[in-house]
Amino acid sequence: MTPYLPRSATGTGMPLFCLPCAGGGASAYRGWQQALDKLGSGLQVLPVQLPGREERAHERRFTEVAALVEEMDEHLDAALARPHLLYGHSMGAFVAHALVLRRQRRGALLPRALVLSSHRAPHVPPNRVLDPGADDRMLATRLAQLGGIPPELADRRGFRSRLLPLIRDDLRLCSTTLPMTETEPLRVPLHLLVGAHDQLVPVAAMEAWSAHCGLDSELRTMPGGHFFVRTHENALLRHLAAVADRYRAVPARRPRHSAGHRTHKTPGSGQETESCAG
Repeated sequence: MTPYLPRSATGTGMPLFCLPCAGGGASAYRGWQQALDKLGSGLQVLPVQLPGREERAHERRFTEVAALVEEMDEHLDAALARPHLLYGHSMGAFVAHALVLRRQRRGALLPRALVLSSHRAPHVPPNRVLDPGADDRMLATRLAQLGGIPPELADRRGFRSRLLPLIRDDLRLCSTTLPMTETEPLRVPLHLLVGAHDQLVPVAAMEAWSAHCGLDSELRTMPGGHFFVRTHENALLRHLAAVADRYRAVPARRPRHSAGHRTHKTPGSGQETESCAG
């Protein structure tokens, strides 16, 4: 048993490990199992609980991604030893990439696919829309503008004092830039999602993930903004169910060299574009 998987899984089928956004916890994925079961996804939802939040609030928070994924890799290695999918939203996408990169370098089993949403590619510098050094009121206001918290809570000093220390540490954790010389293409397919009206992560910042792809890469523009994961949850879950259907019978992947390509889809357009990548 590991504190990174605190909740007993109720579903059956291929595991879907879910990593949260900055300030979020495993409870962000409450209800996903029931919804995905109704879609016949064949997925077992496994929300990952990071230190310093919810029932792990008493634990030290990480502010460096390398130290975090080193511990995650140790704690989750047994759970990741069977075919699975990995999903991360915003900060969770940044952490998911770092975890898979670490496991690839040591020859561990990789996910059948990596689904990343709403975070710039790691070699793209952050735009500082959410600056961990901003004062409390400014940071809370920016979070509200992005849809991360209700606007009425941004002015409540007590709420800010409880939430913002966690937000700041999480923003520091995913504020680093990884030069291309310090990474390598991932040997798993990438499924990239971005909100059409995201004020924090423009489409180009998601397209840049193709440079980290060693196999297929697909970018889909979703309705909504940075938190389409909440406002358009049903559309996201339908997409995850479709992704699961594609990889359920695919042999487990281990690191290998191969050429890659990417596709770009916009719902309703019926069109794709394809080019070489990574």
